[in-house]
Amino acid sequence: MDPRVERIHKAADYVKKILDENNLQPRVGIILGSGLGRLTDFIESPVTIPYKEIPGFPVSTAIGHKGNFIIGQLGGKTVIAMQGRIHYYEGYPMDLVTLPTRVMVLLGIKYLFVSNAAGGVNFDFHVGDLMIIRDHINMMPNPLIGPNMDEFGPRFPDMTRPYDLGLIKLAKRLAAEEGIPVKEGTYYGGTGPTYETPHEYKFIRIVGGDATGMSTIPEVITARHSGIPVFGVSVITNEAHDDYADDFVNDGDDVVKTADAAAHKMCTLFIKMLENIQ
Repeated sequence: MDPRVERIHKAADYVKKILDENNLQPRVGIILGSGLGRLTDFIESPVTIPYKEIPGFPVSTAIGHKGNFIIGQLGGKTVIAMQGRIHYYEGYPMDLVTLPTRVMVLLGIKYLFVSNAAGGVNFDFHVGDLMIIRDHINMMPNPLIGPNMDEFGPRFPDMTRPYDLGLIKLAKRLAAEEGIPVKEGTYYGGTGPTYETPHEYKFIRIVGGDATGMSTIPEVITARHSGIPVFGVSVITNEAHDDYADDFVNDGDDVVKTADAAAHKMCTLFIKMLENIQ
């Protein structure tokens, strides 16, 4: 067996044993970005599995990422939420960055919800805005490079609609009903861990990016490889423009604090969506 696949199955078997003991079958996987772990506070009867206890599992080291699977009831559905993700910039290869997503696929999720903290490159975006991700531009190594894992999906998966149009339509309707303003746009994913230079922000805007970050796309590609519908939201935590004051600096702690302050809107939207999906 491919050692990557063996590692995925070993991790999934460990998690599944705990889920079976608690009579839990997750229907929706949720990946929570920097400062956005508050959603797990709303999960009822939660079962917590620290990443460090799962065989072969990478451990999250980024600011604002606690490193747990939280499984329980949210919006009337059984969910498995990643309280912190794994990033390429942490030094992990892509097969480990995407291992949690593969595990959730083996556990039987039918949808994947992803979130991130992002810089708003679009001049119309402001701190605290929610951007529904409609498309992305990938500047990280593609996680499907290497021998194809045939049991998960085809060699050349289609990416015409990486973010499910039905879920986007539902999100826009529910956001309007809840009075939550939302933007729509394209997420540009770079490796990090440095924030972009002013001219890199300008470049991202020119090529069609509306928000930029250092995550999300590998997990989305991996989910789509297995045919899992994806819904994504970026919380705009800083205005990523190219006209800064001479003393301006981007600060990771500030990003996490800003994401936390805006997280309630994302939590409301995710919960309402869970209540309305089959």
